[in-house]
Amino acid sequence: MTTVRGARARARIEITAAIKDEARTQLAAEGAAKLSLRAVARELGMVSSALYRYFPSRDDLLTALIVDAYDAVGAAAERAAAEAEAERPLDRWTAVCRAVRAWAVAHPHEYALIYGSPVPGYTAPQDTVVPASRVGLVLIGIARQAHTGEGVALPALPDDLRPEAVRISADIAPDLPPALAVALVAAWSQLFGLVSFEVFGQFHRVVEDRDTFFATAARRLGQDVGLLPRGWTARSGPRLLPREYG
Repeated sequence: MTTVRGARARARIEITAAIKDEARTQLAAEGAAKLSLRAVARELGMVSSALYRYFPSRDDLLTALIVDAYDAVGAAAERAAAEAEAERPLDRWTAVCRAVRAWAVAHPHEYALIYGSPVPGYTAPQDTVVPASRVGLVLIGIARQAHTGEGVALPALPDDLRPEAVRISADIAPDLPPALAVALVAAWSQLFGLVSFEVFGQFHRVVEDRDTFFATAARRLGQDVGLLPRGWTARSGPRLLPREYG
């Protein structure tokens, strides 16, 4: 009996993977708004009623694809952070940003599903919240490493922004100063703005050396957060070096 249950479980995993693979093919060809369970079933040689046993609705399938995409880009960010564990926080930050970009460029349709236009009629459930936070948590972790280690050059915090900064800090990183927390949110949004401009073609005939452009921009985002380049110390203040800014 155990063997039968194991075979059924493996078959379910394989069929679920095949359904999602075909759905991703449809995303690439038609876009998320036109994703159809009937079309997926037809391409797989399944009757619609059989597919509904795996995904009861289009929204359930969309949610599975969204969670997979968030998990994939999150895993890429986490791997990059782990591989750069011995590096300075600013270098780790840049490595993570570059890993996010690399994943997005390699998977433009999945990136569009999570960071493109909302799918009409679809509301993301709570299931997507934790996967969606993985990249942000990696960036927060790097800032925390810097804050508790070599220190950070805290950005200025305007008085009128302080109440919102305090709220943001309490929500995402209570152990970090409000100025650092609000800078992290700004940098996180700008990171995906840079990636989106490239993935969605907005840099066409504007930026040619996109690798260098992105690496430089990502590094500056880290500096905006307060991560220290070589030659800077939290106590003594900035000391510009030609190799950093030449």
